[in-house]
Amino acid sequence: MFSKGQVLFAVFFIIAFVALMIFSYRGDAKSHNLHYRGSLKIFLVFLLIIFALFLIKFFTQ
Repeated sequence: MFSKGQVLFAVFFIIAFVALMIFSYRGDAKSHNLHYRGSLKIFLVFLLIIFALFLIKFFTQ
């Protein structure tokens, strides 16, 4: 299905991508608290609205 080279490339790419994401997050972690202070509340309200829309759709059919 996949050649040996394709599998090796995929494994290397995943490892490099995850390592880069961890490195980038550690560098930005200090500024996240400063710049994104109320984002959790906004995210929870967004999820609540989506849930309410599903409930409306479920009970009106």
